[in-house]
Amino acid sequence: MTEYGRGQGSEPWHPEDPLYGDGGWGGQQAPHGGPSPYGGQGQHHPQQSQQDHPQPPYGDWNTGQQQAYGRQQGYDPLQAQYEGTGQPHDGGWDGGRQGQVPYGSDPADPYGQPAAYGEERPDFYGTPEAYPPPEPPSRRRPATEPDPETGWDPGPDQGEEAFFAGGDDEDDDGPGRGGRSERRGRGGKKNRKGRNGFACLVVTVVFAGGLGGVGYFGYQFYQDRFGTAPDYAGDGIDTKTTVTIEKGWSGTHMGQALKSAGVVKSVDAFVSAQSKNPEGQKIQAGVYTLNKQMSAASAVELMLSPKSRNNLIIPEGRRNIWVYEQIDERLKLAPGTTKSVAHKEWKSLGLPQWAAANVKPDVKDPLEGFLFPSSYPVAKGQQPQDVLKKMVTQAAEKYEELGVQSAAQRLHLKNPLEVVTVASLVQAEGKYKHDFEKVATVVYNRLKPGNTETYGLLDFDSTVNYLKGQSKLAIGSVDDLRKINDPYNTYKIKGLPPGPIGNPGDVAIKSALHPAEGDWYYFVSVSEDKTLFAETNEEQNENREKYLKEQNGQ
Repeated sequence: MTEYGRGQGSEPWHPEDPLYGDGGWGGQQAPHGGPSPYGGQGQHHPQQSQQDHPQPPYGDWNTGQQQAYGRQQGYDPLQAQYEGTGQPHDGGWDGGRQGQVPYGSDPADPYGQPAAYGEERPDFYGTPEAYPPPEPPSRRRPATEPDPETGWDPGPDQGEEAFFAGGDDEDDDGPGRGGRSERRGRGGKKNRKGRNGFACLVVTVVFAGGLGGVGYFGYQFYQDRFGTAPDYAGDGIDTKTTVTIEKGWSGTHMGQALKSAGVVKSVDAFVSAQSKNPEGQKIQAGVYTLNKQMSAASAVELMLSPKSRNNLIIPEGRRNIWVYEQIDERLKLAPGTTKSVAHKEWKSLGLPQWAAANVKPDVKDPLEGFLFPSSYPVAKGQQPQDVLKKMVTQAAEKYEELGVQSAAQRLHLKNPLEVVTVASLVQAEGKYKHDFEKVATVVYNRLKPGNTETYGLLDFDSTVNYLKGQSKLAIGSVDDLRKINDPYNTYKIKGLPPGPIGNPGDVAIKSALHPAEGDWYYFVSVSEDKTLFAETNEEQNENREKYLKEQNGQ
């Protein structure tokens, strides 16, 4: 069924066509102008022509009462179609019932206005407004006016040809297409070729530029992933620069610092050179003096050499006063600057809580024993408190690692700070590291309450040297030493000094934590590689005689 309820097939071109309106519901086309149940010109049922009396269109099927189709209460023609009340065929309904599915209204559709099927309506197929019939070629009108703009395709004469064929305002002054064609026929051929060539040139340039861009980025992509990293050649130019390498830095961090300083050309080159060097992973934290524009391999090799380092190295056993002087010198500060900072700001420099809580009023330096012996990057431009904080932090980490805090009770000491103090005494009194554990035993034995050998006195020269700020072997007679009234004088004051007297190293700390088993109270070094230990004072006197003989060459 077609869109407007008419017969199947396409519409004819003209109302006079003998097949005009054919199709319907299976019946024949009514004569032009005859009655039609659709209104206007239309069809009639074959039974009507045979019986000579028309059946009331779409009346009540049971009573014959005529009413507009689709207004019958409670009846749905579509429901009737599918529920078996009738099947459409040849324009009617099986069983003699005639029906038609109504079409809803569409405000934009003149053929779909709602109306009773018996109502008269104009037939738009029979009016001039319907599809106009084709005319012979001789009667067709010439195209004298330009086609209206369609809004979706400018057409070959308005958009595309204007660009590729060179169309411009001079070609558009004619009344229509014919005028433009005449001008092109007379003189536009050469102009079209020139403009076509220009358009092709533009396209070629754009295409070539695109290829160039793709090639450039493709080359960069290849270089980033597969190419050789940019690098300088040789040992660099004769321009020195300092680079600080922090503890725990990876090769990438080092490469970034070196590149920023102008030493290497790229980070990747340095990382590659470090990985290729068998010793590359041994580069330590510190301040390095290097040349600018060095090859990455040369930079790695020089950083592995001690001559490139500009670090402050704190030897084991050094006192804080020596460290302060070194920091002042490297930072180009006035003498005493770092010492003043340490004494004023010691609480904010990272001391462990167990150390800060046990600093006594008579402690000469709260940071003593916490400037851990190691190598530190110290260069002009840094602040002394920053340098000190790094040293204190490293000492705190080392003491935590070795278990100093938990060892105090086991060693019968008052607090962990006393453990560090014992370690500093071992570092200062012991001459050889292989004897450090026995020296620690001597310290603990002398601290035992009730011992009858020293009666709780340590009698260490090292503590007297510390309070005097000196390092001497001959410090005076015992009687004279016992007259010095100072809490650090172990010839006069029993027990440990108020705090450490230096910065112990790993071996001294471990020896203080794990002393040797023995009853020694005395020791003396009789040669460069030999120390004698004694349990009694008589035995110690004999060892001193041996020491004197060694000193006199006997």
